[in-house]
Amino acid sequence: MPSTTGAVLLAVAGLGAAQLTGRGFPDCSQGPLRNNTVCDLSQDPLTRARALIAAFTVDEKLNNTGHVSPGVPRLGLPAYTWWQEALHGIAESPGVNFSDHGPFSVATSFPQPILMGAAFDDQLIQDVATVISTESRAFNNDDRAGLDYWTPNINPFKDPRWGRGQETPGEDPFHLSSYVHSLILGLQGGLNPKYKRVVATCKHFVAYDMESWNGNFRYQWDAHVNSQDLAEYYMPPFQSCARDSNVGSFMCSYNALNGVPTCADPYLLQTILREHWGWTNEQQYVTSDCDSIQNIFMPHNYRSTREASVAAALNAGTDLNCGTVYQHHLPSALQEGLITESTLDQALIRQYSALIRLGYFDGDRVPYRSLSGADVNTNSSQRLAYKAAAEGITLLKNDGTLPMQITSNMTVLIVGGWADATTQMQGNYAGVAPYLHSPTWALNQTGAKVYTASVPGGQGDPTTDSWLPVWNWAPKADVIIYAGGIDNSVESEGNDRTSIAWTGAQLDMIGQLAGYGKPMVVMQMGGGQLDSSPIANNPNISALIWGGYPGQSGGEALVDTITGKNAPAGRLPTTQYPADYISLIPMTDMSLRPNSSSGSPGRTYQWYTGTPIYEFGSGLHYTTFSASIQSPGSTFAISDLMSNCTEHYKDKCPFSTINVNVRNTGSTTSDYVTLGFLAGSHGPAPRPKKRLVAYTRLHGITGGSSSTASLKMTLGSLGRVDETGSKWLYPGDYSLMIDSQPLATANFTLTGNAVCLDDWPQPPAPSKQDSDYFVGGYGSTYDGQVLVDGNVP
Repeated sequence: MPSTTGAVLLAVAGLGAAQLTGRGFPDCSQGPLRNNTVCDLSQDPLTRARALIAAFTVDEKLNNTGHVSPGVPRLGLPAYTWWQEALHGIAESPGVNFSDHGPFSVATSFPQPILMGAAFDDQLIQDVATVISTESRAFNNDDRAGLDYWTPNINPFKDPRWGRGQETPGEDPFHLSSYVHSLILGLQGGLNPKYKRVVATCKHFVAYDMESWNGNFRYQWDAHVNSQDLAEYYMPPFQSCARDSNVGSFMCSYNALNGVPTCADPYLLQTILREHWGWTNEQQYVTSDCDSIQNIFMPHNYRSTREASVAAALNAGTDLNCGTVYQHHLPSALQEGLITESTLDQALIRQYSALIRLGYFDGDRVPYRSLSGADVNTNSSQRLAYKAAAEGITLLKNDGTLPMQITSNMTVLIVGGWADATTQMQGNYAGVAPYLHSPTWALNQTGAKVYTASVPGGQGDPTTDSWLPVWNWAPKADVIIYAGGIDNSVESEGNDRTSIAWTGAQLDMIGQLAGYGKPMVVMQMGGGQLDSSPIANNPNISALIWGGYPGQSGGEALVDTITGKNAPAGRLPTTQYPADYISLIPMTDMSLRPNSSSGSPGRTYQWYTGTPIYEFGSGLHYTTFSASIQSPGSTFAISDLMSNCTEHYKDKCPFSTINVNVRNTGSTTSDYVTLGFLAGSHGPAPRPKKRLVAYTRLHGITGGSSSTASLKMTLGSLGRVDETGSKWLYPGDYSLMIDSQPLATANFTLTGNAVCLDDWPQPPAPSKQDSDYFVGGYGSTYDGQVLVDGNVP
């Protein structure tokens, strides 16, 4: 075995310099690689990638296993940074270099996914993703970014305390699956394009939705999930990524699943991802989350040596290390025989196959090479950022005050920590926006006299020293707006929330302002929901609007909603629970169904047994709607449905496209989100209250007119998941309900014998970590019943 120390150590020492220097494209016309098959466009990407990696020495292979790859200078292969972020626009990240001025000093900043998810508009999501990939290509052409983007975050937002829930489209697995399919189409440029626009990365695989709750940290958390919950809830968005959307990359997560760190889990990375979902057609690659491979050794303590830890990850199928431990410890692992050179080759072939499909070696033949700074922050992308915010804004309460006119002869008082928000409107994983229009900025455009008081200051700040101007201005105001809620100071990566109630200072301020008897609107901002019952139940508060993190045009979209320029049609993508919900279930409880032994009331709208403040799918309009369903029929034989099923994956076979006639029975032109929920007595108990199986957004329905929503349902839409994780089509009664009230219902029956649509691969027996850093107390290590006050008997 040749020595593998000197060159590797040199590469590790030079990582920082390699990150933004020595990049560019390989020269296949004049460079050292010109006679290598990697430059032969007539060959397939796998053959080309194999030829490239065959030209590497062992040291060069080991050097290029981290997210900052130094390349191979002797071959003319440039350095490459694999880590770029673009959750809702090109974001500041290791591989992205914004300029100080000029066209690459900014990028379009769309709303956070939690607000775009509230639009329930998949075409909007594809359009947004297309803009992001266009701008990403322009940045790449100016040597300011790579072409691999570690987005989207597609973990379901099941617990309102999760600090990263703002990065996701919501809590429902079908909604997330549909959203991410459209997003990937826009980011990558279709299912099988000649050249991908960029490579998207679905993260974090899997069962990751905790940061730092009660002494439990994401780096060492061992999530225990049964096969039913895993296949039914946590996996569907990732199945959509891999099986149905051909995403180019996956990211394994920090946590362990049933005793095995996900980045070292062959059941996840091989059995499920690559075999069961067939994610092998393009040699797609898996990257670790940043330093999650180091975490395999400590604090997971999954292997006794660092060399064994990196070997466990590489052998399981984690091809790329975000970090340096591969480059540092794989040489010794190779010398010890813990990995083979062929396994190392496989990982590198997967990575460089991705670059080949991006046209990395193909020069000006790639159409995206012509994109420039003129394609960044265009007028059309600015309009789309506004549209994305406007479509997601959700009206939760309205006594008829909205919409209201705000004119130049009026005085408006806007109070709260979000009143003059700028970067706050972007949330996390953001880039440099071309502008940030706050609610105050937007109000000033109306010509009204605007008083602004950004108090109470900070989350949980009870000091009232700065409140005095508010009491001077409130009597003079014609309209009072409170813009508050939560922000990244209490919900962010690494930071879970400890309360889902409004802070006392904010409720005090809101209550006093409501006492003036003026028209009053409350804007509830932030990604996670708050218990807004004090606002909903206060008759002196006219309206409540949820605005998420609305991006660069957020203030304008919010004020336009108040004044009626934007007719709200967003729907809550998560459940708004009462504040005491968090005392009934610890974040460490990964189960969905209610449990009388533990006291869990269940999670998400499908299983929660309590009364939500606002349920998933809530959202008012400035008009009224009625709906009628074109019934798919009354009785279906399962044998007939299966006889027409020719798909390899039986759950993808069509059931019916159900047309819903939606009529605007009011006078205000408005969009309408048609949500199709399924309920009924089919499959074993317990049964979910209902589950979303189809949706579409209808646009611009004028008063008195109608539009038709076509809801495409598959056999998988009807399927239920059993305790082993397999999906079945069961005989029984089914009820399709439109909207939450519902506005219309169609009933039908399936007859015959149950049929398995998806035979879920069975996992190894679950284990537990030998040791952990869990802090004892509520929800950490106790298995007993948890009382309402948080104590354990």
